[in-house]
Amino acid sequence: MTTAHAARGGCFLLLLPLVRATWWLLGMPAAYQTSLELKPTTYQTYCRKLNYLVERQRELCGMNPNILQTVGRGAKMGIDECQHQFRMSRWNCTTFSNSSTVFGGVMDVRSREKAYVYAISAAGVAYSVTRACSKGELGECRCDELVRKRDNGGRWKWGGCSDDIKFGARFSKDFVDSGEDLHTPEGLMNVHNNEAGRRGLRSKMELVCKCHGVSGSCSMRVCWRRLKPFREIGDLLTSKFDGATLVKAVERRNKVKLRPVRKNVKRPSKKDLVFLDESPDYCVRNETIGVLGTRGRLCNSTSYGMDGCRLLCCGRGYQTVIREVEEKCQCKFVWCCRVHCEMCSFKKEEHYCN
Repeated sequence: MTTAHAARGGCFLLLLPLVRATWWLLGMPAAYQTSLELKPTTYQTYCRKLNYLVERQRELCGMNPNILQTVGRGAKMGIDECQHQFRMSRWNCTTFSNSSTVFGGVMDVRSREKAYVYAISAAGVAYSVTRACSKGELGECRCDELVRKRDNGGRWKWGGCSDDIKFGARFSKDFVDSGEDLHTPEGLMNVHNNEAGRRGLRSKMELVCKCHGVSGSCSMRVCWRRLKPFREIGDLLTSKFDGATLVKAVERRNKVKLRPVRKNVKRPSKKDLVFLDESPDYCVRNETIGVLGTRGRLCNSTSYGMDGCRLLCCGRGYQTVIREVEEKCQCKFVWCCRVHCEMCSFKKEEHYCN
């Protein structure tokens, strides 16, 4: 049985095998828009009908009318960040609309790409929930009051609203990790990468301070902790992508554990990404697992990186297209109060993979 899927960001059609739906669907446009339109009297009934959530996820969904859209926002953040980070790579984190797979059959391969998707998604949910707590959108949490008990040697006074990352990470673990079988290698891999995403998020907390005093003397500083922009978490996890560790399942004292395949490789920490299978070939279209290939992709002819035509086009070469475009130019501020621009025509050179 097959289903047609439309790839996000293009007009590709693929025939993909139908696989088990996942909570990532909450971050897709249709589901996310629906969550915004739900009324407080209908959200619990709606949560119970979401068959792509496991039982525990449906329970958490029904706790609060804002949980569904908060988790959906986190899922969307993860998807958007993944697509930003890999926009110029052979695998560009393609998603498929009108599908239960979201990322297609690529998620059936226990690769480093799957590791990244799990990590950034878990971080996205933790981030979204943490911010919702600070805004007072969830009744179960507020600002982090425990941080005010930390001794700072009198250098500042705790104040403001510190983001409660502990609650956000705890909720993410409860929601995202539920449904994973810790007795299987894949379940262990997924849970490990989920935790790596959350730990990456925790490492990106920052201290923000404001000065108080007569005439700006800053005689007293009031500080609080907050999350950095999500882009920095995406950058951090992307830096761990190439260094992800290939692992295998071994049994120790009647428990399945993950260990590096190569004996001379250091055992990965809880902050590192791990994977069980080598990545598929993303150069060539593979309809079985939903790989679009790189034919027709825009590339950079002057770059030696993965976005360069030589690597992105997998050695097949590229075609150059010259287009004439019009853009606003020579803009001037006219008193008062508008900006006047001229329209300039120029030729733009673009390169597409063969």
